[in-house]
Amino acid sequence: MNYLEFEKPLAEIEGKAAELRAMARANPEMDVEKEAEALDRKAQQLLADLYRQLSPWRKCLVARHPDRPHCKDYIDALFSEYTPLAGDRNFADDHAIMGGLARFHDRPIVVIGQEKGSDTKSRIERNFGMARPEGYRKAIRLMDLAHRFKLPVVTLVDTPGAYPGKGAEERGQAEAIARCTQKCLEIGVPLVSVVIGEGGSGGAVALATANRVLMLEHSVYSVISPEGCASILWKDAEKMREAAEALRLTAQDLLKLGVSDAIIPEPLGGAQRDRQAAIKAVDRALNEVLERLVKKDAPALIADRRRKFLEMGRKGLAA
Repeated sequence: MNYLEFEKPLAEIEGKAAELRAMARANPEMDVEKEAEALDRKAQQLLADLYRQLSPWRKCLVARHPDRPHCKDYIDALFSEYTPLAGDRNFADDHAIMGGLARFHDRPIVVIGQEKGSDTKSRIERNFGMARPEGYRKAIRLMDLAHRFKLPVVTLVDTPGAYPGKGAEERGQAEAIARCTQKCLEIGVPLVSVVIGEGGSGGAVALATANRVLMLEHSVYSVISPEGCASILWKDAEKMREAAEALRLTAQDLLKLGVSDAIIPEPLGGAQRDRQAAIKAVDRALNEVLERLVKKDAPALIADRRRKFLEMGRKGLAA
């Protein structure tokens, strides 16, 4: 288990309980189960206290936790007959964005998501979830396919932001993101986005301009990272805690602002502590939303999407 900075007291208690049980396994005559259970109860109470009122910065840390389920985990668990489709038919295949045809509760759909990777090798291959222009053009191609065959689209958002490298900028990063966002607004099929971890900058907006935006309880969604914001406003990346407060990037803040439409509860301690429970919660929420949206025709879906984003600005001003 990887512990976050603010979870260090919890790590000590759980470590002591594990140590006692290891000693008992080595020496069967030792009876330490009562002491270990008392430590378990103490750890559970501390975990509840830590996660009862997480600050925005701590929510960022939880959203970035390496053990959280990533896009590939959700696709493997929730979608059957997944057939990946690769390439933008122009330059290359971007591994930071994965997608293809699949079935969700026996309903044919197109699923697209940002994958960060789960170990050093896959993180490098996936570029830590930071897509290049060809990734967004691949997403456009898949959304065109969904529109043509009248298939709902599900997007799984988890990225620090679009890749800011020289090559990406030379190949039209801003234009690719803008066109992907535009395509989200144009397609005449249900489009549902789930922010499963970190929704960063235009790289997230390009896949989350949807009829409904769902956010996991400890996910974040913002125009810029707290570190980036602090570097620009205060010329000091160490002021990321203040920036996280000001950005109002938590799922709870964004629900009030009308940016997100629903919050999906996470297990106590975050999705990383019980991956299967988190995945099941996403399954239920996603199925419920799709059941409602598939009953609408194309003009109604497009109008609904545009109205959502126009009202979002008004709600933001009022808030």
